[in-house]
Amino acid sequence: MPATPRRTRSDALQNRERLLEVAAQAFAEQGLDTAPAAIAKQAGVGVGTLYRHFPTREVLIDAAYRRQLTQVCEKVDDLLAQHPAAEATRLWMEHFIHYATAKSGMSEALNAVIASGIDPYSDSRALLTDAVATLLTAGARDGSLRTDVAPDDVLLLMGGIAYSVQHGTKEQARPLVDLFMDALTKDSTAR
Repeated sequence: MPATPRRTRSDALQNRERLLEVAAQAFAEQGLDTAPAAIAKQAGVGVGTLYRHFPTREVLIDAAYRRQLTQVCEKVDDLLAQHPAAEATRLWMEHFIHYATAKSGMSEALNAVIASGIDPYSDSRALLTDAVATLLTAGARDGSLRTDVAPDDVLLLMGGIAYSVQHGTKEQARPLVDLFMDALTKDSTAR
């Protein structure tokens, strides 16, 4: 008779989530100089708990990155439930750009993950494409967004905006998003 898989206790799940939240912030701010013991302490758990969930620094970095990206993509449904599609799209773009610029400090840590043989980006494109496609579909349905724009094109331009803001000033984000939204909400027949 096969053994029934054990359910993870709720406190263990909470510990894991706290570790990921603290780790994401620490790696973004301090890169690879972040000590696992410091992450555990700030999360309010022992270092043994950290290593039980994440046996290596690279596994921790990968999990923290994936958790952040998933949270960014899951925000789409909440925004669409509270706002018309065009406004939800604008808000999500601003949220994405904030995430992308905050993540830039994590690049050294993510490079170490890649060097270890883990691909932290394996699901990124699909998650982001699905999120943008959901926004574009909602905008097409309510008539607020163009129907001739592909999710990949939106992602490419959003990446460009995020890159520009990383190497410029944060104040540039809103006008660039406004310009992009103007392009997304224009009638494609007027072009």
